[in-house]
Amino acid sequence: MPGGISAVDLKTRGITPLLRDKDARLLFTGRKSRNVYFTKAAESAGGATSSGASVVYAVDADTRRVRQIARVPAGSIGSINADETLLLGQWQTREMPLQPGQAGRDARFGQAAYAAVDKNGRPMTFADAKEVRLNDRLEAKIPMEIFTIDTRTGERKLIHRATDWLNHIQFSATDPNQIMFCHEGPWHKVDRIWTIRTDGSGLKKVHARTMNMEIAGHEWMSDDGRTIWYDLQTPRGQKFTLAGYDLQTGKRTHYHHERDEWSVHYNSSHDGKLFAGDGGDAEMVARAKDGKWIYLFRPEAIPDVAGISAPNAADLISPGILRSERLVNMKAHDYRLEPNVTFTPDNKWVVFTSNMHGAKHVYAAEVAKAG
Repeated sequence: MPGGISAVDLKTRGITPLLRDKDARLLFTGRKSRNVYFTKAAESAGGATSSGASVVYAVDADTRRVRQIARVPAGSIGSINADETLLLGQWQTREMPLQPGQAGRDARFGQAAYAAVDKNGRPMTFADAKEVRLNDRLEAKIPMEIFTIDTRTGERKLIHRATDWLNHIQFSATDPNQIMFCHEGPWHKVDRIWTIRTDGSGLKKVHARTMNMEIAGHEWMSDDGRTIWYDLQTPRGQKFTLAGYDLQTGKRTHYHHERDEWSVHYNSSHDGKLFAGDGGDAEMVARAKDGKWIYLFRPEAIPDVAGISAPNAADLISPGILRSERLVNMKAHDYRLEPNVTFTPDNKWVVFTSNMHGAKHVYAAEVAKAG
């Protein structure tokens, strides 16, 4: 809702305003409560905006009562844990716009309007220019921190400090002390996916590169908190896999799919039975000729031939393939705006953002076939 935050009833499509405040920025909803969390810039004693500081609030989805949760002296908040006792944030010593001369993001696409030239002075594609700017930020080696804030006491606790570019911070949906984050930058250069506990212990790299130009990223945790899923390419732009890593056992699963089925983002249904992808255009990493679709994927394991298993089969990667179904034709969509698919809690709809009709809107595609 322009100028505030609203809730959408998935059965009736009715829209209920929860908060009318143009300065409020939506963060996330709680899994334990029916609280919707948002943030606003903090004000100093004189009423002016306090530089760098913010305040996190919650609005009750039923009563619309607003209460203050915590003051954040500096940095940004990206996640809340399963029992809603901790906020997860990141902070850097200085800001660095990804595109020189730009202080913020292009509002049409949610990212910088990337531009760069090659060694011969020729303009790069949007995708390649983005790689250059991501590398510039990575090489700046700006000191950063990952921290938590206790929602009951406001206590700030340092979890991890580095000069790597720390990003995409996420709590597990079920384990209140499990954190996942990434090392941002060009994917073929960084070791991207990491986990750590809220007490700072257990720092672990989830995927180790074994091939030059191998990339892994756009990671997310399954709804049961057990599996980290991510886009794996070996090498980049050639072989496409949706990879899974079991946090409890270390077991790995690889689901192969075709070039045109590669997606900017993937997601999994809440029951773990389905995946969705938002496709991509010809300029992106897959260079897909016909990839502008919203996809539904059904995973299919590849069984042992004749029921005969290798002696160490349990220790090996479990292979499979994704059977795809095209849900929405995205030919009119500009992929500088990333659709970012997600499933509704009942797994009946795939929700995404698109500019296919000009302005940016939220759409939903039904998972079940009509009739």
